[in-house]
Amino acid sequence: MNAQISFLDGTLSLIHIPLDLYSHFLQSILQVLLPQSQPLGADGRSPDLEGLEGLTIDNQHGFLNISVTPIECSIVCHSSWSKNVFEPAIKRLPKELAKTVSISKDSYVVLSVISAGMDAGSRVVDLTSPLALAGIPIFFITTYYSDFILVPTKDRQSVVKALLARGFVFSEDESSFKTPGPSSSSSAHSRGPSQSSGNSVDPPSTPPPSSLGELQTRAFDTLRKRNVVPYIEPGLRLVQCSGREDSGISGSYSEQMRRNRSRHNSNSQSGFGGSSGLAGGGSGQDGGWHGGHGTSWVDTVDTKLYTSIISALVSQPRFLSVTLAQDDPPSLLLDKSLLRIFGDSLVGPTADDGNLVPIFLDLVSLPFEATGIVSGVAGRLVQDLQMMESAELSYLSTARAGAVILAHRESERALEILKGGVQ
Repeated sequence: MNAQISFLDGTLSLIHIPLDLYSHFLQSILQVLLPQSQPLGADGRSPDLEGLEGLTIDNQHGFLNISVTPIECSIVCHSSWSKNVFEPAIKRLPKELAKTVSISKDSYVVLSVISAGMDAGSRVVDLTSPLALAGIPIFFITTYYSDFILVPTKDRQSVVKALLARGFVFSEDESSFKTPGPSSSSSAHSRGPSQSSGNSVDPPSTPPPSSLGELQTRAFDTLRKRNVVPYIEPGLRLVQCSGREDSGISGSYSEQMRRNRSRHNSNSQSGFGGSSGLAGGGSGQDGGWHGGHGTSWVDTVDTKLYTSIISALVSQPRFLSVTLAQDDPPSLLLDKSLLRIFGDSLVGPTADDGNLVPIFLDLVSLPFEATGIVSGVAGRLVQDLQMMESAELSYLSTARAGAVILAHRESERALEILKGGVQ
């Protein structure tokens, strides 16, 4: 029933790419996705990788998110990849076009959250409200197995203090915590919705909100002032899934996979973390994907999965979000129409899946350091939809946008609630 929260290694950057420049950056995106696709030198390592950090011992990313949505292309990658791969691509653009691409000035660290047994409907709120109340900007990414929270590197100690102050306790070291007991959590959120981080426009001198109610009020005031109108893309249905296990690869990664699966088993029963019909996501059969410790990058990945991801990216998909993280299998949130490209390389989707609907928030006019959106939006929905444990609610933060993801049966009502909040 506890959430295990720990900092992953490395510092990250967020990159916003307008969709009309997507083709210009496709090569850079693929270079980051496939870090050992270049010819190897005499030492067995690609010369182009020299000086690039954020890779594990088998040349895989400690954390990487590539998201293509109807609003933008967003990249979350190690800061060294941002500097050495994306900045040169930006410099090749005409100055006027280059100004439309943005890279976060601050670096970020990422919290990995494994939260088996947490209330599905309010999990996003529970995880983000302590940081929002402390005035810490965040980005939140729900994946098939885990949740990830990006916070500014400079706020790392404030994050620790904020979690401690809200009843979280250390489980192993200063970067790992357990969630507070049910009484603490329920009392914290029974007073009303919460608010989040990732986007707000309060001046730096504005004190953080003093209550969850004030958090929510500020979040929707921010959206209203910036003319952010929540909307649904007609006909877009999403599936949340994972890469399939390669049974020929073994190693310590297998233990982590089994631990992560237990989290998804719980969430599959409650309907959170993907559509309620997901099959095989947490069971021992078919499994997920193993990293292992091969001598070559291609020895540790499912090449069919990566070939499919490349094919989808080259087509400039309507919606595709890929998350790679150390100790987690690849996780995908994708347009249902893309399933035909991936064939049997995925775990999770069935013929009846694809009932998840994203509600988009275009936050391009807000600064990276804004706070108060994720938890505020999720908090309003948890309260007004009276979401129970069986409800589905997840969130994807991209560089300049946000998407609340719910089951189709709840999406229209949720859209009415959010529109009402910004009117």
